[in-house]
Amino acid sequence: MTASLMVTEAWMKRAVLGLAAVGLVLGGAVAAVASPVKGKIPALESQGVAFSGKYKFNRPGVNHGAFEWWGRLEDTLAVDRHNVYVEVKIQGHDWVRYYGKQGRSVQFHESNWDGAQRYTGRAKFRVCRDRGSLRPDNCAPKQNLSYDWDHG
Repeated sequence: MTASLMVTEAWMKRAVLGLAAVGLVLGGAVAAVASPVKGKIPALESQGVAFSGKYKFNRPGVNHGAFEWWGRLEDTLAVDRHNVYVEVKIQGHDWVRYYGKQGRSVQFHESNWDGAQRYTGRAKFRVCRDRGSLRPDNCAPKQNLSYDWDHG
């Protein structure tokens, strides 16, 4: 090999390694900015029902960009023989209902998303006691949860 060919080869290796390092630094910065947003769902209670849990808004491309939540739903008034449920509403969709068990606590870990969107940025969350068709359900005040991925 000639000396000029060896110098060119060494220069190319350094250039490739430099570009790789820049890519890693920029990739780390983007990952830090686009990390999932986590939080605690405020304690939700109403007559006969209670919920405690956490949530996260997944970044675009992770778990469908879903609103992911988990926690414990409890029927706190087992003698009334009414069931309890959690309802979740994400932007542009109706409420989705997840039933518990009468007289017991149930653990949930669920994800809600819109397949037409890259991410979910707004969700509403509430818990209720199902009192049948003749009487209205009693629900804890709904929680509005959000994160602005475009300006966050």
